[in-house]
Amino acid sequence: MKIGVFDSGAGGLSVVKSLLEHNLFDEIIYYGDTARVPYGPKDKNTIIRYSLEALEFFNNFDIDLLITACNTVSAYALEEMNAQSHYPVLGVIEAGVMAVENSFIRKDDAILIIATRATINSKRYEKRLKELGYHNIVALQTGLFVPLVEEGIFGGEILDSTMRYYFRDITEPKAIILGCTHFPLIAKSLQSYFSNETILVHSGEAILEYLEAHYNLFPKSKETELKIFASDNVVGLRKIADDWL
Repeated sequence: MKIGVFDSGAGGLSVVKSLLEHNLFDEIIYYGDTARVPYGPKDKNTIIRYSLEALEFFNNFDIDLLITACNTVSAYALEEMNAQSHYPVLGVIEAGVMAVENSFIRKDDAILIIATRATINSKRYEKRLKELGYHNIVALQTGLFVPLVEEGIFGGEILDSTMRYYFRDITEPKAIILGCTHFPLIAKSLQSYFSNETILVHSGEAILEYLEAHYNLFPKSKETELKIFASDNVVGLRKIADDWL
């Protein structure tokens, strides 16, 4: 089985990491729209247009399934992508919500959602969680984390200062939904800022759990082949992949 993974930049590599660790696919085609990252500050129509253009890229490959690793794309463009695709296009938001359901998070536990502005404004996570009975939810726009990850900054004073800026008024939650696939790359720093008791829910693990629940997948005898493409600076993206994967 050959699949595609699409992200606005390097963040989707956090999804790829989880997929590679379980070796469920013959080949993964990764495409990062690095020329236009981040998607989070952009308007809905632009996000949909960029997403459909990415779909055209994947039509050059004979893939069986496409994962939109970008939460912003999952929030705004999934319906349009599925309407124009001859293979299933999966988003990460539903998978993330399922991961919360399957965790040790109670309905009244404090949940913090961090994501880009567009994802937060869509209220997709909040709506689905509230439908399931979770009610102690705070949603916070933390878009500055995206360019830091794109620059390969996964720790250090710049990231620490950014966390202090965003979280200065936040009481430690029971769980944090990493509502952007860039954020698992700074998971260690986030865990250190809060505590080891805080549950981090991120797209890579969530989408893997979703795939295993909905598809008949088994580990392959041969290692999954990964091909990385980008709309700009593919060398830089591959360098992040080498460091992260």
